[in-house]
Amino acid sequence: MADEIDYQIIGNDMQLVEIELDPGESVRAEAGAMMYMGPGIKMETSTGGGLLKGLKRTLTGESFFITSYVHEGTGKGYVAFGAPYPGKIIPIDLKEVGGRFLCQKDSFLCAAKGIEIEVALTKKIGAGLFGGEGFILQRLTGDGLAFVHAGGTIIKKDLQAGEIIRVDTGCIVAFSEKVDYNIQLVGGFKNALFGGEGLVLATLKGPGTIYLQSLPFSRLADRIMAAASYQRRDESKGGLGGLIGGDRSF
Repeated sequence: MADEIDYQIIGNDMQLVEIELDPGESVRAEAGAMMYMGPGIKMETSTGGGLLKGLKRTLTGESFFITSYVHEGTGKGYVAFGAPYPGKIIPIDLKEVGGRFLCQKDSFLCAAKGIEIEVALTKKIGAGLFGGEGFILQRLTGDGLAFVHAGGTIIKKDLQAGEIIRVDTGCIVAFSEKVDYNIQLVGGFKNALFGGEGLVLATLKGPGTIYLQSLPFSRLADRIMAAASYQRRDESKGGLGGLIGGDRSF
């Protein structure tokens, strides 16, 4: 059974979550996510259950190691975790969603002690081969609170039975395990080549809850790399970028 923790999400676009712990309670987090902590909190870094579990986490994009923060003092303790890029933090109470929830890899931030992070594969080979974000997902299991992070604005949708939504694969953050997940090829030659959305879309079919993000990290990284490449080309040609970024002495 997972520890019952209290929390506060702080900030708007660069959020962090502060977890309040009673004596003896603990929270597990991705290595490197901790921002600050109060007195009485002890850090314990391990594989979280052996070599195999550590290797499984690396398959989902997480660190080989996971860190537990245990409150060994008296009174209330606290520890805070920050997301690695601009966006929102989503609290998921696994007790209210059937004890299992699927997330895109790299999305896990922290969770109460007792929550397990497992490897989940997409049910259909087509989704794995062409899904864009890969066929390996994270499955969160347990009966307590878990926190995942996403980029930009978060959209929560509760799909009714048979309701279908088509989504860019990178915009999916998390969804109920009972949601049917598959991919669909983009129709039309020009759409595929020049539409800017890739060759496939994800198809999610209810019933169940899904979370979407407006700014996937992959999309943000692509824009940054494109801008950096343009800047380098401009500087090499001695253009305006070279005057701005280079030596202004005459």
